Amino acid sequence: MVTRGNVFDPNCPTRVILDRIGDKWTVLAVLLLRDGPLRFTELRDGIGRVAPKVLTQTLRRMERDGLVTREVFAEIPPRVVYTLTPLGSSLIAPISVLSDWAEIHMPAITTAQSQYDAAL
Repeated sequence: MVTRGNVFDPNCPTRVILDRIGDKWTVLAVLLLRDGPLRFTELRDGIGRVAPKVLTQTLRRMERDGLVTREVFAEIPPRVVYTLTPLGSSLIAPISVLSDWAEIHMPAITTAQSQYDAAL
């Protein structure tokens, strides 16, 4: 029987999962893939300012974790498409809430940062 993890247990794999889903590249990939499958270049261009190597590593980890599938089409040049799995799709709602929160509260956060830095 599978038991629920405990994020406060330093030995629990839940912490690795939180690290993965808290990674900005994973978050941005999930947000882009929520509307459907995308090619690598579409993901890279949509995310912006991500090195191809970093995006490749992120997508491989997401595939290993069961969050995305990678489908290779035997074409010239080869076409690779990434799609959220049902498990990956289950992240859309919580990640969307956090993304919305970040966008809404960004001005307050940057103001607080400036005030903190000015007081140093």
